[in-house]
Amino acid sequence: MDNYYVNKNAQSNGDHEVHTGTCFYLPSIENRLYLGLFSSCADAVKEAKKTYPQSNGCYYCSKACHTS
Repeated sequence: MDNYYVNKNAQSNGDHEVHTGTCFYLPSIENRLYLGLFSSCADAVKEAKKTYPQSNGCYYCSKACHTS
């Protein structure tokens, strides 16, 4: 289980990236929204999409959920 967060700021392509709490690329506190404790990035991305429909897993910490 990991704590997951979504970046409040969209990437240039419009994606809001989902990160684990230990990701090197985790946004600063003011730029992230806590999603909860999940056993997989898929569940975290699903939760993020409730707020940001265009959400995507981080390439580095949630690679299984990252789409190009």
